[in-house]
Amino acid sequence: MQSTDLQRVQHIKQYCNDVADFMERFGGYQQFITDRAYHSAVSMCILQIGELANGLSSEFRDETKERMQWGLIRGIRNWVAHSYQEMDNEIIWDTISNSVPLLNKFCNEVLEQEQTQSDGPTMTMQ
Repeated sequence: MQSTDLQRVQHIKQYCNDVADFMERFGGYQQFITDRAYHSAVSMCILQIGELANGLSSEFRDETKERMQWGLIRGIRNWVAHSYQEMDNEIIWDTISNSVPLLNKFCNEVLEQEQTQSDGPTMTMQ
């Protein structure tokens, strides 16, 4: 994996964790639709995740396209960025409740795999 892809995956994971933290701090759907700070915080994370996903190498996106829908991730970023007045709260809530945790799991798996590969086999001396 290219080092830039690795860095981007690490940052995506952090934004996923931020979303989870915001959900824990602010609460459920009712709070989400009434609290502008909550809404803005998760929307910014979605924007950043989409930007980072867009910067992943085409090789990485091709290698992982069966596991992650990069086009949809970039698409929701564009929708949040350019249609703020028309954003559907239910779509954003579904994204942060269901899609972001799956993305976080994917990032964890990629990072664990990369760590395992970089550690390589260990040799013991007898």
